[in-house]
Amino acid sequence: MSAPDNVKLDDGRVNARILASEAVGDYRRVEKASLKRRVELRSPEAKRCFARFFHSLQLNVHFCSDIARIRLSPEQVEQVEQEIREAIAKVTRELDAAIEGASVIFNQEGISDSASYDTQPLEMEVGVISSLGRRYLECLEKLDQLMPMLITLEILEVITPSEIDKRRAVYKRMAGNPAKTARRLALGLRMRMNEAAKAAGDPTTAATENNASASGEGAKPTGTTSPSPGVVADGDEHAPASADEGPDSAQMAEAASD
Repeated sequence: MSAPDNVKLDDGRVNARILASEAVGDYRRVEKASLKRRVELRSPEAKRCFARFFHSLQLNVHFCSDIARIRLSPEQVEQVEQEIREAIAKVTRELDAAIEGASVIFNQEGISDSASYDTQPLEMEVGVISSLGRRYLECLEKLDQLMPMLITLEILEVITPSEIDKRRAVYKRMAGNPAKTARRLALGLRMRMNEAAKAAGDPTTAATENNASASGEGAKPTGTTSPSPGVVADGDEHAPASADEGPDSAQMAEAASD
């Protein structure tokens, strides 16, 4: 949008603030190849969900699928992968239904134009390291597609502002659920690995996993320790380098109940 002289529009600072408020996804210890994908998100909801949750999900899925598989049975890992896959699929179905429902209203009301954002889109290239990461990225893109449709219905007074606010909050919260599920399951696998190592009399508690673990992102950097080595928790900047830096049982129980 070309703005007149008496109107100032975003020049990219909004995206800078969003990214600055979230810790960096640290892939330095992830040795997998990645499929490069160009991301372009325009809605504030999708931008913030991407910044907070995408790398968190990717790194926790990597821990579950690649690191935990070293010490746990394939059945245990596959069960976790399936649960994350179902969590993503559930959100995708809900978003697809919402987009279809909004499209029906557009047709009924004779609406041909959708609202657009004057802030700069969040554009970047990301490396997708798993099929679950790819599915989650597609899920966030659907959220980005839905949000301006809801705003359009609000502007044209087809749906009340209070109802739109409720729906936006529900879909935004829903979009974060797969990443939270991945975090919870990664923590559970880590606890099983610790138990297996303890039963085997291994005092190092799987040094191999720590060498391949990735440090975290997903929320405002605080410098706090993540719930467990190799597990990326929302709100944590990094994962500890060794099992000795991990949480005590009370901390792990608190994180698991989150």
